[in-house]
Amino acid sequence: MTEGIRNNLMDAGCPEDSAALVEQFYSTGHLDDALRQMRVIRCGLIDELHLSQRRVDCLDYLIRRIEKETKTTTERR
Repeated sequence: MTEGIRNNLMDAGCPEDSAALVEQFYSTGHLDDALRQMRVIRCGLIDELHLSQRRVDCLDYLIRRIEKETKTTTERR
């Protein structure tokens, strides 16, 4: 079971040291500590997600702006 947990954590982008810590907590029966550590990892992933979304939003804004400029320039010709 612990190998499956480590593989799943690694698939989720969890750093090796954090995955090892969760696996250690789990294998020694410290389930509350394992859950706490996974929640910390999850919060970090959510922060990365939000940062990526802000970056995508910035690109979307620039795309719309340039498309609008292109349309305006084309209409003037």
